[in-house]
Amino acid sequence: MKPYKLIISGGGTGGHIFPAVAIALEIKKRHAAADILFVGALGKMEMEKVPKAGFPIQGLWISGFQRSLSLQNLLFPFKVIFSLLRSYQIVKTFAPDAVIGTGGFASGPVLQVAQWLKKPTLIQEQNSYPGITNRILSKKVSKICVAFQGMERFFPASKTILTGNPIRPLDVDKNPSTTAKSFFGLDPNKKTVVVLGGSLGAQRINDLIAQEKEFMQSFGLQILWQCGTRYYEKYKGQENENVFIRPFVQEMDQLYAAADFIISRAGAGSLSELSCVGKPLLLIPSPNVTANHQVHNANALAQQGAAFLIEESNLDAYQKIFSQWVTDMPLQAQMKKQLKTLAKPKAAEAIVDEILKMITR
Repeated sequence: MKPYKLIISGGGTGGHIFPAVAIALEIKKRHAAADILFVGALGKMEMEKVPKAGFPIQGLWISGFQRSLSLQNLLFPFKVIFSLLRSYQIVKTFAPDAVIGTGGFASGPVLQVAQWLKKPTLIQEQNSYPGITNRILSKKVSKICVAFQGMERFFPASKTILTGNPIRPLDVDKNPSTTAKSFFGLDPNKKTVVVLGGSLGAQRINDLIAQEKEFMQSFGLQILWQCGTRYYEKYKGQENENVFIRPFVQEMDQLYAAADFIISRAGAGSLSELSCVGKPLLLIPSPNVTANHQVHNANALAQQGAAFLIEESNLDAYQKIFSQWVTDMPLQAQMKKQLKTLAKPKAAEAIVDEILKMITR
């Protein structure tokens, strides 16, 4: 049998790129001879990240439509036309068995052309509120893999499969909590709040922790605060015997094992990972994300009792919510239980199952 040939398109942000690469790696794990071509947007991070992961990529001249008045919007129709023509050339020449989209500007033209050419197509939607590209594509796509329950509100129910988002391999349970705390120089006998704002950091979360750290310590807690490489110089002087500040943490298994509570942003990939970790969550979503994805994602977990949510516009409520979060043990147990029911640690495997099912050879 000839090797599988697949096109995967997605990018613009790590939230689209990581699932795309995870899917590709799972395909190669099962079928080492599979021929996989990525298609991304010229000038975007996928043009660097995908080759580093070991896959070839071709770029389209495409970008999003700006919500504000912009000269770039005058070029948008031309970019769409050129991207459709280039996508047609790529799909005809490569002749894939199927085309997969994980979101981002480039996935629209590629999957649209694949649909015109009657190729099997699959989209993987990471967020609880889909972007306009995936909503348009969903009308004719073969299958839709989603990470949140209730996505039939947006997509045809007959095509929609709950698979979860692919996450990095994690084995939190192999690391005893006391050992993980000692790894970071923490007191192994104290409960720990881990604060995450992403690799670069989140200014609003950092300001909040700087302001509230004494209050947080009053509960007998210690804080392991990943402030981000951008902000480390500003905050590193605030360390004490209960506040441990790191610019970035590479050893995520250890970090999650050390945590008794986690404060985090609400990117789709992060929430999929944190659901598998299963520690009580307090989410402070970024308001500066396209289509307000993080607020929608955080709401999806909060409504199921799997996390507390505080929007940046409501941080005055932080002390009240934090107090309940860290003292109410039945609530913590309920959060852990709900997170585990939402966890999909084998998402990449499930998505690849669906891709291979739709290919007829």
